[in-house]
Formats: sequence, structure tokens, C-alpha cells
Amino acid sequence: MISIDVRNAYVDFPIFDAKTRSLKKRVLGKVGGKIGTESRVPIIEALHDINLSLKSGDRVALVGHNGAGKSTLLRLLSGIYEPTRGAARVRGRVAPVFDLGVGMDQEISGYENILIRGLYLGMSRKEMEKRIDDIAEFTELGDYLSMPLRTYSTGMRVRLALGVVTSIDPEILLLDEGIGAVDAAFLNKARDRLVDLVKRSGLLVFASHQDDLLLELCTSAIWMEEGRMKMQGSLREVLTAYKGKDPFENVSQETLDRLEQASATSGA
Repeated sequence: MISIDVRNAYVDFPIFDAKTRSLKKRVLGKVGGKIGTESRVPIIEALHDINLSLKSGDRVALVGHNGAGKSTLLRLLSGIYEPTRGAARVRGRVAPVFDLGVGMDQEISGYENILIRGLYLGMSRKEMEKRIDDIAEFTELGDYLSMPLRTYSTGMRVRLALGVVTSIDPEILLLDEGIGAVDAAFLNKARDRLVDLVKRSGLLVFASHQDDLLLELCTSAIWMEEGRMKMQGSLREVLTAYKGKDPFENVSQETLDRLEQASATSGA
């Protein structure tokens, strides 16, 4: 049974050599939360008292400003971070998509990187070998797939990474927005595959600042602020509270009905 259950979870990061406030600020900007001052060793309180229960079929958006704790929460759910206190239990095969370049080697070919990146995302070698032709066609990289990754431009690397990411079959998809550096036509093509990827996944948690993508992919949302869950509910309710206005005022009634039905089914 696919599920995520987080109870009273905290993630703290001690800073053992924090000699200046600027160092604290740099670290805080990467992980979110607050700086604790009660201890002799400064503590970054990246996540504070997180309680979360998700099941198969949930499509959850994470919203909040940069440094609010969205990426840290995704890493807690993926198992990269363990809670300092509390507990986080995840049932199901997790595909963490945080950095499109993670798991790729500059010195080997595009074809070899397809296999390595797939293994990193939890797929087997046989599963990835079956997908190579489809990924190659999608990326439109042609003979470059036989060349080392270091010969690729930034846009070509993004194409390859997106081709692999959107080919997998995850039970739990944890997605941190990272699409860029490609032309508009290819981005539209990638977007279609991304939507299909979400449909194939059992459970989605997606951190993004793009309302249109959230509207298309998610039905509920969590507003993160200073490492805390400030609000959880339907996508429309949370985004309206977060932005101070209804972001769906120009959305079709058909789309709104779909969101309301999906939210009611998921219990958001």
C-alpha cells in the first residue's frame, strides 16, 4: 500500500563553525527554517513539527517562498534526511527528482548516462534498456547520444535528463521544479510527458512556483513557511491564501469542477 506518514517530525542542522552571521544566512537560505540561538552551537531549524498523511492518488503541491522548507520536506520524504525528532514512514518505491543532473557522469556517453540515471531513480537495468529508443527519440539528440556528456550544451543535458525522468514508472514521485534551459517547443513536448509521468505515478508531491503547472498536476496543497506547515487544503484554498487572491479566477468551470472532485476524493 503506497503511503506517506509523518508524525511530529523535526529536521535540525547544527552549525559547528558559524563565526559570522553571513555564514548562518547562507546556510539558512538553502534549507529554510529558523536559526536557533538557545544552544552554544547555532541550530538551523529546517523543519518544525511536521504532521502529514498521504495515500495513493494524492497530488500535492508544496508552495512558499524560497527558503520556506519545501525542498527540505521533499528530502525528508525521500529518505535523504532523517528526522531529528519524530518519525517519517514511507511505503512504496520513491523516485526523487530534485536535480536533473544528479546521477550523470560527464565522461561517459548519453546512452550510458540513460542507464545510470534510471538506476538512480529506482529502475532496473532491463527496464531502462527497454526505454532507450523512446528516450533517444524524445531528446532529438541523435549522434550526440554516443558522445561524452561533457560535449553537451546545457540545453542538451536538460533534454537528456528530462527524457530519462519522464520515462520512469514511480510509485511515489517527489518533484522539485527544475525545468529550464531548453527552447519553448521542446519544453511543451516535455510538459506533455511530465503530465503523463504524473498520471502514471501513485502519489505526487510537487514543489513549484508555477501556478499553471500546479493547476494541471495537483489537486491539494501545503503552504510552507519558516520550516512549518502553515496551511494544508485544496489547491485553490491554499494558493488563494498564499497569494492573497484567487489564482483560478480565469480558469474554466470544467477545470474547477475537476479540481473539486479530485480534492473531495482525496479528502483534502
